[in-house]
Amino acid sequence: MSQNVSSQGAKPLDLITIGRASVDLYGQQIGTRLEDVSSFAKSVGGCPCNISVGTARLGLKSALLTRVGDEQMGRFIREQLTREGVETRGIVTDPERLTALAILAVENDKSFPLLFYRDNCADNALCEDDVSEEFIRAARAILVSGTHFSKPNTDAAQRKAMRLAKENGAKIVFDIDYRPNLWGLAGHDAGESRYIASDRVSTHLKTVLADCDLIVGTEEEVLIASGESDLLQALKTIRALSTATIVLKRGPMGCIVYDGPISDDLEDGIIGKGFPIEVYNVLGAGDAFMSGFLRGWLKNEPHVTSATWANACGAFAVSRLLCAPEIPTWTELQFFLEKGSKERALRKDEAINHVHWATTRRREIPLLMALAIDHRSQLEDAAAGNPELLARIPAFKVLAVKAAAQVAAGRSGFGMLIDDKYGRDALYAAGAHRDFWIGKPIELPGSRPLQFEFSQDLGSRLIDWPVDHCIKVLSFYHPDDPAEMKATQIAKLRSAFEAARKVGREILIEIIAGKHGKLDDQTIPRALNELYDAGLKPDWWKLEPQASRNAWAAIDAVIEQRDPLCRGVVLLGLEAPYEALKEGFAAARTSKTVKGFAVGRTIFADASKAWLGGTMTDEQAIADMAGKFKALVDLWLQLGETKAA
Repeated sequence: MSQNVSSQGAKPLDLITIGRASVDLYGQQIGTRLEDVSSFAKSVGGCPCNISVGTARLGLKSALLTRVGDEQMGRFIREQLTREGVETRGIVTDPERLTALAILAVENDKSFPLLFYRDNCADNALCEDDVSEEFIRAARAILVSGTHFSKPNTDAAQRKAMRLAKENGAKIVFDIDYRPNLWGLAGHDAGESRYIASDRVSTHLKTVLADCDLIVGTEEEVLIASGESDLLQALKTIRALSTATIVLKRGPMGCIVYDGPISDDLEDGIIGKGFPIEVYNVLGAGDAFMSGFLRGWLKNEPHVTSATWANACGAFAVSRLLCAPEIPTWTELQFFLEKGSKERALRKDEAINHVHWATTRRREIPLLMALAIDHRSQLEDAAAGNPELLARIPAFKVLAVKAAAQVAAGRSGFGMLIDDKYGRDALYAAGAHRDFWIGKPIELPGSRPLQFEFSQDLGSRLIDWPVDHCIKVLSFYHPDDPAEMKATQIAKLRSAFEAARKVGREILIEIIAGKHGKLDDQTIPRALNELYDAGLKPDWWKLEPQASRNAWAAIDAVIEQRDPLCRGVVLLGLEAPYEALKEGFAAARTSKTVKGFAVGRTIFADASKAWLGGTMTDEQAIADMAGKFKALVDLWLQLGETKAA
């Protein structure tokens, strides 16, 4: 029997996974009953859905065949899979049924109460009509899952897909995926139950085995698929029915791959390297495992390599809370295999966590041109303490959003910096433009050393921020500052960075050095190195214009050496006139890491004074700001074209 899979290079998809697609809601309080959990983290879920994400992260071209509801949860699944790079044309929108939900708690390291909300759910309505021959023909392999053989219509859909796959030369992967209560063998509160013997289920699953090329399951799943009570006999029974490669998952003991006759020695197989880790949540480990194995199997790697990758991916999932979001990317997996970890709890490894975070960001942002309207003290000064004028600041910020949207005209690469103090209405207005990047400040304006605005408890403040809002924190930091000043500033920046990672938000750190010391070609590079030494790896840096190209080259060198996964740098304006910014833009355009700009007062200062003073209408203010923003946008893009030429 061959362990390899034909490349069939003409096929656009490596894999189509078929079956469950749900929204997972996992309790964020660890070590308590599900009854006592008060908040939940949301992610996509369901075995085939998770595997589609995992294989895409590991570099395969994957797709999902399922149904979701015509509602917000169904759209979330579709949108998240698109973000992950999963092909979604096989997802059918069901107008009558709701998307399935799974709700879980981590009670301790051995108990994970799990509820499935799947009564008449969308994915359970998958039928033969949803299975297109053209779609199946596009894949080198399909994956069917045990749970979707539990109902007549989903059984028929998967068997049709298997028949079409065989007719078109594709391989068939069977994830036994046994959930007793989804076969009607246990109550609603027994979702975490992994094994109940059933002649009915075994007889049914045995009819699937002969057509499979790869069969993967835990010890309990191998027993149910074979109908045996002894593990070795179960493997022999499966082998008698199928020539498939069999992968036996054994939890912390790794796995064994059987690619030939089953001997009397259970250990007589191909064993991949194991990774002992601390168990945090076992849910999703099998899906991560399968993703890793398929990366190897579909790339024609030796079974020992596929098994090692599978074990490593499973270790990541077991050590983290969620399912699909915790599966490593290819970059992360290679980092771990090369460098390892000193932590038994991988979720505590800062280096690995950074690679995971930076390689699973929600979207790519190669260009960012932002209108900064997050200023508070400057607009308060313009209002000169007049209560009526202060009350009008929020409305002016909405006008700035309209100006930015007018310039963006639906194009990507645009964004805004908007504050919480006066910008609530502006944030709502900006949120209506889904492509807008939005950053929000947390620093107390003008504070040095850095203090946070409103409260020093960032956790309570950030928890209600939208997931795609970026934290912006400004520090007046100079590498020649007294040591005590630098230590205080770094401690605040570190707390902001840790809070950002804890709540899953991107962070932009803005450094202004020139107001409190000499600014030469090495000032900012020195500052960045000191901040990197402190463990800070922000998604973005926001930096003041540099006097020379040498300064930008030095900044590039620091970022590329210390954090090549950084999104990059955006340029700030400091209320410089257009001609001064033109020079700053030209120098910055020579940088590899500068991705755009975030300029404010250069754009809005004149309009704010005139509008607050009653000498400019709303339309005039919008036009004035749009014209100045457009001039900077055109300049930046023009300089980029010149650089490319």
